[in-house]
Amino acid sequence: MDKNLNRRHFVKTAAIGGMGLGLAGNFTSLYGKSTSEGKKVGIIGLDTSHSVAYTKTLNAPDAGAEYCGYKIVAAYPKGSSEIKSSYERIPGYIDEVKKFGVEIVNSIDELISKVDVVLLETNDGRLHREQALPVLKAGKKMFIDKPIAATLADAIAIFDTAKQYNVPVFSSSSLRYISGMDKIQQGVIGKVVGADAYSPAHLEKTHSDIFWYGIHGVETLFAIMGTGCKSVSRTFTEDTDFVVGVWNDNRIGTFRGIRSGKGGYGGIAFGEKDNLVLGNFEGYNPLLIKIIEFFNTGVVPVASAETLEICAFMEAAQESKLKKGASIEIESVMAKAKKKQKN
Repeated sequence: MDKNLNRRHFVKTAAIGGMGLGLAGNFTSLYGKSTSEGKKVGIIGLDTSHSVAYTKTLNAPDAGAEYCGYKIVAAYPKGSSEIKSSYERIPGYIDEVKKFGVEIVNSIDELISKVDVVLLETNDGRLHREQALPVLKAGKKMFIDKPIAATLADAIAIFDTAKQYNVPVFSSSSLRYISGMDKIQQGVIGKVVGADAYSPAHLEKTHSDIFWYGIHGVETLFAIMGTGCKSVSRTFTEDTDFVVGVWNDNRIGTFRGIRSGKGGYGGIAFGEKDNLVLGNFEGYNPLLIKIIEFFNTGVVPVASAETLEICAFMEAAQESKLKKGASIEIESVMAKAKKKQKN
């Protein structure tokens, strides 16, 4: 056998062994309550199943290498105080995450003092701007679960504040990473010429219609189409939403929001070479892997401009509903939101 190859094998093995010893010295409990430097994760909001799902994955004894040793060590449980389906979950979810070694704290400031990065999971988007501010001031990288905010104006404010404090932040629905999306983005079907996406679109009186749940399908649509939507029109019934977006290059993308019959998530992308039907929703782990990559690198996987356009699309859809299906210009919605945010 080649002596050089033998030497390379020894060096690689020794390095891996040393890394293992280093990691072993940094974890002092089965669920990693004490983690390696820079990898302590905090959660804001235990009123969503996402918080429990992320905890079970990251704090599992056999968590995969793709999670890079990040562990959730603390959680501030308070979320919505108005949305019954959210606040009723909190006691049970507290019990769930405590089983994985997560400390429950009494304030966001206390949480920040114990962690390196933050998952803002509060189900109520109206609270996100207020809850994000101390995290950004502290310079902690943060993922904000959908919706990034309950209004476009608040979303703009969050990104402006992140820029002010030079802290990377991003938001996404897990449906951005639905099965088949990678093939579209790899160019398998060629240039995308249009798309249809669908998801459940349950309504919640505290939020504009699509911000609450339809955002999942809208995020799928934008993941396929990209940015550049110029106008939106919406047809609304008690059972269904149908929203048509026209892009600057005259491509058309649609979102169907489902409130009766069989629900589900999916869509179809129309390409120059082929059409592709998206597969099944595969859980939260594909998004969680992207979040961990972001925590490691500080590079956001979804640009703020795209997230803001998603919010503008949903706000334009709400205005179209109020105006009985009229076409609403995205540019005008953006302008009004920026004026409102400054005031």
